[in-house]
Amino acid sequence: MTGPREDTETTNGIRPLTPEDNGYKKALIASLCSGLASYNALYATQAVLPALSEDFGVSPSLAALTVSATTGGLALMVIPLSIVSERFGRRRVIQASVLAATLFSLALVTLPSIQSIIAVRLLQGIAVAGVPAVTMAFLSEEIDRRYLPRIMGFYIAGNSLGGLIGRLIPGIALEFTDWRLATLLSALFAFAMALMTTWVLPKQRFFTPKKITLAHELQAFANHLRDPILLKLFLLPFLLMGSFVSLYNYMTFRLINTFGLPESLAALVFVIYLSGTWTSTRTGTMVNRYGQAKVVVACIALALVGLFLAFIPTVPTTLAAVLLFTATFFPAHSISSAWVGEVARQDRAEASSIYILSYYLGSSIIGWVSGYFFAHSWGLLVAWLILLTLIALVTAVAAMRRDKAISS
Repeated sequence: MTGPREDTETTNGIRPLTPEDNGYKKALIASLCSGLASYNALYATQAVLPALSEDFGVSPSLAALTVSATTGGLALMVIPLSIVSERFGRRRVIQASVLAATLFSLALVTLPSIQSIIAVRLLQGIAVAGVPAVTMAFLSEEIDRRYLPRIMGFYIAGNSLGGLIGRLIPGIALEFTDWRLATLLSALFAFAMALMTTWVLPKQRFFTPKKITLAHELQAFANHLRDPILLKLFLLPFLLMGSFVSLYNYMTFRLINTFGLPESLAALVFVIYLSGTWTSTRTGTMVNRYGQAKVVVACIALALVGLFLAFIPTVPTTLAAVLLFTATFFPAHSISSAWVGEVARQDRAEASSIYILSYYLGSSIIGWVSGYFFAHSWGLLVAWLILLTLIALVTAVAAMRRDKAISS
C-alpha cells in the first residue's frame, strides 16, 4: 500500500483527486450513497424494535440484539476484510459488501422468529463490514489530502442520512402496516443506493496490491497499537458510538412508554439525524479554522452537556438532548476518522480497520449492556452514558495534548 503523499503530484505523474476532477465528484456521490445503503442495512431493525418486542413477545433487551448482532458481526469482519482489500482492492470489497448487505435486508421480512432474525442480522453485519472497513482507506489514497476532511464529512453525512431514512421509513410505515412491510420498504431504498454505489464508484489509481503475510499484518497492527495518539483515537469511537447507539436504541421506548407518543410520531425522533448530516458536511471548514483536535474536544464536551438535559423528564428537553448529542457526535466521528488517516504513516487500511472495529464493538457491546441500565431506570441509563462520554472527553484532551507536543 502506498504511504502518505507529501505533495499533490506522484512519481507517475498522476495527481490525487480534487474538486475539479470528475473522479472526485464520483467519489463524493459514491461515498454518500454507500453510507446511505450501508447504514440503512446496519440499523434496519432499530426503528421497529418496539414492534418486534410486541410481535414476538420478547423483552426490549432481546429485541435490541437484532441491532447488536449486526454491529457485532461487522466488528468481527472489519479487520479481515481490510486485509483482503490490501490484496484485491478497495473498490471490489466496497461493491460486494454494499450489495450483499442490502440483499440481506430484503430477506428479513420472510423470517419466522426473533432468533432467526438475530442470526440473519449477524450475517448482515458480516456482509456490510467491507464498506466502513475500506472506505476510509480508499478515500485517503485517492483524494488530495487538502480535501479529505470535506469528502470524509460527506461519507459520514451519508451514514447519518442512511441511518435516518432506514429508521424513518419503517417507523412511519408502522402506523399503517406491520413491521415486515415497513422493513421491506426501507430495504428497497437501501438496495437502490447500493446499485448506485457500485455504478459511480471511481476506479483506483493509487492502490498497489501487496502480498499478504501474517507476520506483516501482525506487525502493522502492533505498530498502530503502540502509537500513543492512535491508541487514544481508537478508544474514542468505542465510547462515543456505544453511547450514541444506546441513546437511540431506547429513546423510542422512552417516548412511547413514558410520554405516550404513538409509534409513528416517536419514529420522527430519527429526523434529528439531519443535524448530524449538516454538521458533518461542515467538518472541513471547522477543522481549517480551529484544528481537528480542538473541534473533536469541543464536540464531545457539547455532547456531554446534551446528555445532562436528558435527565429532565419532558419531551422538549429529551429531544433537545438527542439533538445536541447527535449534532456533535457525527463531526467528532468524521474528524477522528480522518485524524487516524493522518497519524498512520503506513498500513492505513489496518489503522482504519482498528478504528472501525472499536466503533462497532462499542455499538454492539455498550448498546447491549446499556439495556440492563435502561431496564432499571431511564435515569440510570443516562448516568451511564454520561460516564462513558466523560471518559471520551478526557481521552480526546489527552490525544490533543500529545499531538500538539509531537508537532511542536
